[in-house]
Amino acid sequence: MIDSHCHLDQPPLDKNIKDILIRSKNIGIEKLLTISTTLSSYDKILNLIDYDPIIYGTFGIHPHEADKELLSVDDIVQKYRINKKIIGIGETGLDFYYNNSEKKQQLTSFKNHTEASIKLKAPLIVHSRNAEDETFNLINDYKNKNPKILMHCFTGSNNFAQKLLNLNTYFSASGIITFQNSTDLQNTFKNIPLDKLLVETDSPFLAPIPMRGKKNEPSYLKFTLKKLAEIKKIDVDELDKITTDNFNKLFF
Repeated sequence: MIDSHCHLDQPPLDKNIKDILIRSKNIGIEKLLTISTTLSSYDKILNLIDYDPIIYGTFGIHPHEADKELLSVDDIVQKYRINKKIIGIGETGLDFYYNNSEKKQQLTSFKNHTEASIKLKAPLIVHSRNAEDETFNLINDYKNKNPKILMHCFTGSNNFAQKLLNLNTYFSASGIITFQNSTDLQNTFKNIPLDKLLVETDSPFLAPIPMRGKKNEPSYLKFTLKKLAEIKKIDVDELDKITTDNFNKLFF
């Protein structure tokens, strides 16, 4: 089992790393990918990836921070190359729901991250909210360069998913698929091929049922995996192997 997206640098996870790791390993998690969102979070991630062999990291600036920390392609490439356990670019993307940064800045940041990921041949971890057309159009602009795309915590429409599948995109399911009001999303995941699926917690956010209302952590990944197995009508152990293999194929 692999948690393809968590934020171990954020509270309360950052204060309980030892216990978090014990509980993660006890349920069979073999890798944790902790995700960069700011320059300061990246500094913490560089320490975390040296804390335990199962922890890996990424480098990227969240779209919420695009106004404050707009980096060039070269800046992103340089940061990525600091440590071999940094294995992805992101999270990046577009968030036109909160609009914490100007749209123009978000688009420039996303473009720079995309170009850096192509230069590095590294997976690009994409956040997209209320920005389906803009997200697709930007990724599609680079289709001839074969970017490695992972749509993190995917909550988009079935139409969006099908368009992205034509670009060889991977999709990560979060605890949101366990929520009772997520029937449309569950139906979308029914239509995503098994060889394009990963699972994540996005912890400490979005705890799955039956842990909803609590601070999420990687060990809760088992509930999301179980629900996804039900949606795909497949044995949970088989799906565990498939999503693990997909992660390793994409990132290694």
